[in-house]
Amino acid sequence: MMAKQSSQEVVLSREEIKKQKREQKIEKQAKIPKRIRIRLIPIWLRLFLIVILVAASLVAGLMVGYGVIGDGNPKDALKKTTWTHIIDLVVEKK
Repeated sequence: MMAKQSSQEVVLSREEIKKQKREQKIEKQAKIPKRIRIRLIPIWLRLFLIVILVAASLVAGLMVGYGVIGDGNPKDALKKTTWTHIIDLVVEKK
């Protein structure tokens, strides 16, 4: 019987220690002021900038590919007639 009582006392003391540690942790968190993050650039503006940068890189890639690698005029890569001609060559009926 004594062994059962002492083991229960140990369990209770362990639980008390855990409770005290939790309380200390909560007190430490209460003392530390929460840091508020202020964004210089809002998220919606970031997404808009990403879309603009992707479009600009696409246009730059088209111009470099058509003008430098393809030996054509880089401004011709932005014309609609160039792309209709390319699509006609690709989709040509046999």
